[in-house]
Amino acid sequence: MNKSIAIIAGEPNSISSEIIFKSWKLRKSFAHKPFFIIGSIDLLELQKKKLKYNIKIKEIKKNFTYKDLVGNAIPVLNVEYNQAKAFQKISNKSNSYILKSFNIAISLYKDRKIIGFINCPIAKESLFKNKYQGVTEFLSKKNNSYGSEVMLLYNKKLSVVPLTTHIPLKKISYEIKKIKIHKKIKTINLFYKKIFKKNPKIAILGLNPHNFSPQKNHEEKTIISPAIKKAKNLKIKIQGPLSPDTSFMLHKKNKIDVMVGLYHDQVLTPFKALFNYDAINITLGLPYIRISPDHGVAKNILGKKIANPLSLIKSITFFNNIK
Repeated sequence: MNKSIAIIAGEPNSISSEIIFKSWKLRKSFAHKPFFIIGSIDLLELQKKKLKYNIKIKEIKKNFTYKDLVGNAIPVLNVEYNQAKAFQKISNKSNSYILKSFNIAISLYKDRKIIGFINCPIAKESLFKNKYQGVTEFLSKKNNSYGSEVMLLYNKKLSVVPLTTHIPLKKISYEIKKIKIHKKIKTINLFYKKIFKKNPKIAILGLNPHNFSPQKNHEEKTIISPAIKKAKNLKIKIQGPLSPDTSFMLHKKNKIDVMVGLYHDQVLTPFKALFNYDAINITLGLPYIRISPDHGVAKNILGKKIANPLSLIKSITFFNNIK
């Protein structure tokens, strides 16, 4: 049963249940591997009733078989959640439930029951309390690969990677290192070769506006360019540093597969403007595939039944690439 995938229900007080229900109802319209939910059955039942979905839910056990994952009822591996109520405020009361769900998913991978998992949105500020920048760093730490992880925002037309993730702007220049750039470029290249059987064209942006700084030893000169040269010596197809202000105008012309930015919003802002919900968040550098929808908990539309399930559906269908 190592061809199935798990979906962690994520933050209980979010749009997670809504996009799960919508994706389940639409499942016959897209090709996918067998999937099931890791989460609280009591909570899903309450939220199903609140959202007025006519969907059946069935419990499965850790020793499930393929037969357990087919049928008209959503298969759920139950995780007890003592705070189960339809929709409440986000708080740290959910933390142990969410972390237990992640641990179950990792355990299922180690037992060869799944090929990877999707986690629905979580509120990282509440869950990690500044211990980790996000799920990417949390999982890499658990896998003893901290520092080599890569957060890839994927769309088949263009993907982006931020070299640094959720850190304050004033700290970014201190976190830009040649070794960090080199590690992430190698991880991206290996991922594309393994999954898509191609040598990707990678571009890396500069840090400063127009790649210019009055400082003599600016980052483009002393850090980014040497890292690019080292990658080229490994026969990696890489170009740059590109001027950040025009970089996203050039990706079609230069047939770029992955754009690497130096900080989170440098690449995520234009990327989301281009692709909206047609994107997924993949963690590279783990032994398994971990994906999440490219959006947050969306507490402003909680319970309104207007959440868009496209990113979750794209997350599910991405696993069709895994043989």
